[in-house]
Amino acid sequence: MNILVPIKQVPETSNVKMDPSTGTMIRDGVESIVNPLDLYAIETANQLKERHGGKVTVLTMGPPSAHKALREAIAMGCDDAVLLTDRAFAGADTWATAYVLARAIERIGGYDLILCGERATDGDTGQVGPNIAAALNIPLATYVSGIESVDTGRGEMSVWRMTEHGYEQLLLPLPALLTVVKEISFPRLPTLRGKQRARASEIPAWGAGDLGAEADKIGLKGSPTRVVKIESPKVTRGGTVVKAADGPEQAVDQLVAFLRGRDLV
Repeated sequence: MNILVPIKQVPETSNVKMDPSTGTMIRDGVESIVNPLDLYAIETANQLKERHGGKVTVLTMGPPSAHKALREAIAMGCDDAVLLTDRAFAGADTWATAYVLARAIERIGGYDLILCGERATDGDTGQVGPNIAAALNIPLATYVSGIESVDTGRGEMSVWRMTEHGYEQLLLPLPALLTVVKEISFPRLPTLRGKQRARASEIPAWGAGDLGAEADKIGLKGSPTRVVKIESPKVTRGGTVVKAADGPEQAVDQLVAFLRGRDLV
């Protein structure tokens, strides 16, 4: 069973910064980690490989420094990795990102399943996984909390997914794409042997030309969504400050008058 896992390198939550002129996230010089929710997809892929054989290939779109995220995934048990990096990819929204990932998946080929995290902790949209499925025209199940069974002979799998009202069971033909939630697994830690293999692994880097990507579908130019304004939320509260230090009786009288004026007492 050959499984592909698209992951994302995201800034530490406390380090998220936005460029007010472009509306895009500033990533240069910011410490980054593997998107925490993608770790559940990596773990699920490794568990399926252990049960059914095959291999797990992880891929990401990002700057050359994203090699670090891919090597961490290999240290956790993934077999191969591909880095999609090109200055032309910069500023991509979820649509343009999914397009590039889909082109890479088509180039890799021979997959049975694609596993994605529920969402990325920086953009928090949950759109890339479904967009990849749409671009590849394959079945999709979102918010998958458990895998009931996989029948590689018949080319189908049964999964449980979370809904607003509980759970529902779906039978999907393969190949398919799943976005998974935390409930599905508990990510393992990288092993020493895995870290050694990760350091020794050669990770190919593919650019727009390698993928045959159309220039008007990548980066800022290929992004139909735009952030037109960025503001920091401001919390302001009006009202009267009553200080007991000025006289307890007076403070109590003011408080009672306030409550009576709003028919609260």
